[in-house]
Amino acid sequence: MTRFTAQELEAARDRLVPDVVADGLRVLFCGINPGLMTAATGHHFARPGNRFWPVLHLSGFTPRLMKPSEQGELLTYGLGITNVVARATARADELSAEEYREGGRLLSLKVARLRPRWLAVVGVTAYRAAFDDLPHSRLRSSGGTPMAQVGPQARTIGNTRVWVLPNPSGLNAHWTAATMAEEFARLRAAAEA
Repeated sequence: MTRFTAQELEAARDRLVPDVVADGLRVLFCGINPGLMTAATGHHFARPGNRFWPVLHLSGFTPRLMKPSEQGELLTYGLGITNVVARATARADELSAEEYREGGRLLSLKVARLRPRWLAVVGVTAYRAAFDDLPHSRLRSSGGTPMAQVGPQARTIGNTRVWVLPNPSGLNAHWTAATMAEEFARLRAAAEA
């Protein structure tokens, strides 16, 4: 993997990383937003220590461990990648609540256009921030508290079902690669049903 200087990574701030998408995917994975390493390389989940690629393989979504630079190959497996918020930051906590809400709105439009079978948002906090504060939210409009958990959600976007997965960031100590792979495999089984 290419080593970047702090200045090169900082220069990647606010860059946009192209989605890996096609119409009618089995699963469209959705990250929070690109990190600086992802923006510098142009490859999703590129930071060393991010467990997305190993977990994708361990869960059976891919027949081998792929490198971030091979992300285009996901389309051959009916898989894609996008983000809730398009702009790159060093940390997700640099995003505003408004960016999450607008990202959720734009993501809904993208999903309605692309029609994947499943939208898989990686990170329950990102899912809550992007969707549970929208004016049309079932939970908000009924006066309830948003309590989305990891797993399938009642929400749909058109005919697309939604699943929340654990955040694969190395900073997420609540989940190991093995326990994340189990949850990803539950989604894989649902996507193949």
